[in-house]
Amino acid sequence: MRVKVLSRNPDDYVRETKLDLQRVPRNYDPVLHPFEVPREYTRALNATKLERVFAKPFLSSLDGHRDGVNCMAKHPKSLSTVLSGACDGEVKIWNLTKRQCVRTLQAHEGFVRGMCARFCGTSFFTVGDDKTVKQWKMESPGYGEEEEPIHTILGKTVYTGIDHHWKEAVFATCGHQVDIWDEQRTSPMCSLTWGFDSISSVKFNPIETYLLGSCASDRNIVLYDMRQSTPLKKVILKMRTNTLCWNPMEAFIFTAANEDYNLYTFDMRYLASPVMVHMDHVSAVLDVDYSPTGKEFVSASFDKSIRIFPVDKGHSREVYHTKRMQHVITVKWTSDNKYILCGSDEMNIRLWKANASEKLGVLAPREKAAMNYNQKLKEKFQYHPQIKRIARHRHLPKSIFTQVKEQRIMREARRRKEQNRRKHSKPGAVPVVSEKKKHIVAVVK
Repeated sequence: MRVKVLSRNPDDYVRETKLDLQRVPRNYDPVLHPFEVPREYTRALNATKLERVFAKPFLSSLDGHRDGVNCMAKHPKSLSTVLSGACDGEVKIWNLTKRQCVRTLQAHEGFVRGMCARFCGTSFFTVGDDKTVKQWKMESPGYGEEEEPIHTILGKTVYTGIDHHWKEAVFATCGHQVDIWDEQRTSPMCSLTWGFDSISSVKFNPIETYLLGSCASDRNIVLYDMRQSTPLKKVILKMRTNTLCWNPMEAFIFTAANEDYNLYTFDMRYLASPVMVHMDHVSAVLDVDYSPTGKEFVSASFDKSIRIFPVDKGHSREVYHTKRMQHVITVKWTSDNKYILCGSDEMNIRLWKANASEKLGVLAPREKAAMNYNQKLKEKFQYHPQIKRIARHRHLPKSIFTQVKEQRIMREARRRKEQNRRKHSKPGAVPVVSEKKKHIVAVVK
């Protein structure tokens, strides 16, 4: 004989104290919830609307420079420390938690063209218009000590950029050519050239640390191998590339910021066409920096705005701007993946949230669970027209809004003209060129 017994555990439905929430039993059988999808859709819609309501990305402005901010560098070990160099040769070290400047030094005569921190975080390097490379201590000088560089290297030409190796006491400068320096020597270990033009920026690969990439003013992006002391290959684009940034998670992926308003993500093994063309800016893109996850990057532009792009999407997910912000020259994504810093012409460094509607501070467990639930709902219903429209909507400055419209008309006109030419030409006389291949002139090995 079989006896079935109902067993009820009071812990499942009885409150421990009067202040506790009532426990509600839930049956997950879909048959018993016929209106689950409409209910979830309404919740997703409300979550999307609230996300736009709470989207307040601007956190604070760090002011103190007396000229435009020309370059910035992150501290490799400290999240709260950031360095900035201005057009009057002044370098400032900032504490982001206090949001104030902790140290100021007059590093160069004229522009500070580039700066980078040593991989251990004990010192940093600057290059300027006075043809010098200087190494400075990260700590402030003691009482009675003078503010002086540890080393000064006097070069023959103006250096336009600098980057430090991720693991060794080696750094690279660029100008008339790419020079690889040992920290202990006053002459370069090797000089790398390919063509005769000024090189605007040089970057070490964070994973394959012996690889370098550089951008020259003759529209080239050149890749070098430090072990062979030779250039590997170069790709020539239709317009000049201002700077590039390597993906910190995928060794062979890098993104280039171009003068033709676009950004190009390349796979260095196949440079014949970019992996993705990112188009949204309406003026030259001046700087680019990856998030530490490698899934997104932020770009700074001459059109007075910064945009956040997913690596695998052609359009930006976010655009940040303020009325006072002028041409944005430099941008950095902090190492904890939470904030973005940008330096612009009008002497300010601005601090933004990487996720515009994210709540800062400590979250209660229920808040965290609600956030995760809302995020999953938004992902589930992201392609529904109403939700897609609300999630995509952004207010733009009038100048950018009109230029976007103008460029759309111009693109449409070019497309129509090409179609008409193809229609009235011999078959095959006007080939179809994909958007990715339009901007590449040649690849040289």
